[in-house]
Amino acid sequence: MIQKIALVTGASRGIGRAIAEQFKKDGVRLLVPSREELDLLSSRSIDGYLEALDEPVDILVNDAGINRLGDFSVFSDADLEDTMRVNLIAPIRLTRGLIPSMMQRRYGRIVNMSSIWSIVSKPGRLTYSVSKSGLNAFTRSLAVEVAPYNILVNAVAPGYVNTELTQQNNTEQDLQNIRKMIPMQRLAEPEEIARLVSFLCSEENSYLTGQCLVIDGGYTCL
Repeated sequence: MIQKIALVTGASRGIGRAIAEQFKKDGVRLLVPSREELDLLSSRSIDGYLEALDEPVDILVNDAGINRLGDFSVFSDADLEDTMRVNLIAPIRLTRGLIPSMMQRRYGRIVNMSSIWSIVSKPGRLTYSVSKSGLNAFTRSLAVEVAPYNILVNAVAPGYVNTELTQQNNTEQDLQNIRKMIPMQRLAEPEEIARLVSFLCSEENSYLTGQCLVIDGGYTCL
C-alpha cells in the first residue's frame, strides 16, 4: 500500500500534536509546517508554501486556530480580521490549493477542526463562534462539490479538552465547575479527538462526508 501524506496545521501543541502522533502510529507521512514556514495570517505565506510543495497531499487537517475572547462591543477590527483569517480564510485557501491534485487522483480526506462554540455559545466568543460556524458551512458545501471525486470532507467539533491552553485559561475551580457541566464529568483527552480524526481520514471511512461531528462528552445535549 502506498504511504499516505498528511498536512496538519497547528501540530505543535494540544489537539494538533495528538493528531500528528496518531497519524505516525497509522503509518502516515507527516507535513507539519512551523509558523515560520506557513503563517496563516499571511496570504503570501500560504501561497508560497503551496507553490513549494513538490509532492501530492492525500490528507489535510486544518487544526490551527485562534480564540481571542472579548466582548463584541470592544472587539477590535484587528482581532476580528485575525480570527477570521486564521480560522476560516486560511483553511479555505489551503484546501483550494490542494484540491486540484486530489481531484486528479480521485482521492482525498479533509478534516476541519471546528468547535462546540459553532453550535452553542457564551459571552466573549462571538467572533470565534462566527468563524467556526463558517468553517462548518464550508465543510458542507465543499463536501457536496468534491464527493464525485472520492474526496471526503468533514468537521470535528470538540468540547472542553485537557490541553495546555485549557489549563492556562482556567483556574482549578473553573475546571471543576466545567467538569460538573459535562455529562461524562470530565474533559476530553487530546488523544480521543485524534482517534476520531484518524478514522475520518482512514480507508475505514468510505462514505461519511459533509458532517460536523461533535465530541464533547454530552455537553451540547443539555
